[in-house]
Amino acid sequence: MVGIPQPTLDNETRSLLQELRPSGIILFRRNYTGPAALAVLCTELHSLFSSHRLLVALDHEGGRVHRVSPPFTHFPPAMRIGQTGSVALAYRVGLAMGHELRRVGIDIDFAPALDVLTNPANTVIGDRAFSSDPYQVALFGRALIRGLRESGVIPCGKHFPGHGGTLMDSHEDLPQDDRTREELASIDVYPFQQALGEGIAMLMTAHVRYPALDLEFPATISSKIITGLLRQQMHYDGVVVTDDLEMGAVVRHSTVAQTVINALNAGADMMLVCHTIELAIAARDACLQALENGTLSHQRVEEAAQRINALRQSHQSRQELSPPPKEYDYALLVEEILRIGAS
Repeated sequence: MVGIPQPTLDNETRSLLQELRPSGIILFRRNYTGPAALAVLCTELHSLFSSHRLLVALDHEGGRVHRVSPPFTHFPPAMRIGQTGSVALAYRVGLAMGHELRRVGIDIDFAPALDVLTNPANTVIGDRAFSSDPYQVALFGRALIRGLRESGVIPCGKHFPGHGGTLMDSHEDLPQDDRTREELASIDVYPFQQALGEGIAMLMTAHVRYPALDLEFPATISSKIITGLLRQQMHYDGVVVTDDLEMGAVVRHSTVAQTVINALNAGADMMLVCHTIELAIAARDACLQALENGTLSHQRVEEAAQRINALRQSHQSRQELSPPPKEYDYALLVEEILRIGAS
């Protein structure tokens, strides 16, 4: 899954995408000029390949993680929603977010953050977390997941196995969480386990090192965490997507190409390269070479492709069964959140 540079699909980008043939596109503020233009872009992306329909995604959490301007509703951050104490409100926010995103053709929302804010000095997560209480994060996370899914948008919980206890920002460098396996299991992993109970179809990994879980590798390239913990112990069979592989936590310590190979070997299915399509093409070529020399197995790549295809097919089937939502003004919902949270 790659990012594109413009709000329209220029010839150079179209050519690069046709060379790469990715599974999906992630959009940012640079791709947004208005809802009508965004809808046109999504339609064009969906129809780019005859072999498969691209999945179009963005980060739409509310608060400071908000890629689209009005008339899209700017919802308060997750922490403010958690402060209302109303799980029903979280569900309504997920439903509203999904309704607006689906109207323009967005398939995936990289939300909610299921991180538990155990370190108050953690600015990269901060108010993106619903709470410092894992039970509250699980309750509100499940509700928002349910709302997004029922609106026809795929939710993606992040950042597995939890980014809330770190200090360093993974956009800058590689953080480390030194808590015990027991602490991580009872606090950070708990909301993700609950999200599995909600049937979440996609999870995003954290670019964080957890020595109690893996002495050598961060979660994104850790077979002990992705395959051992998430797949085998937690019995998760949905799509695992990496966080952006152009972040400092990755590029300060390795190359994007090598990290893609390592992440695939660890059990991840979809690789996120948010800004440079040429890097994704180089990583694809490195994967082909790794397949030839045996450092990456065909079975592992096929398994990843099957999971992504299954997600795409179930998503398309669900959309075909339900009509697109009508336009609605959610200003009163935002006012309700702010009023209850303040009280």
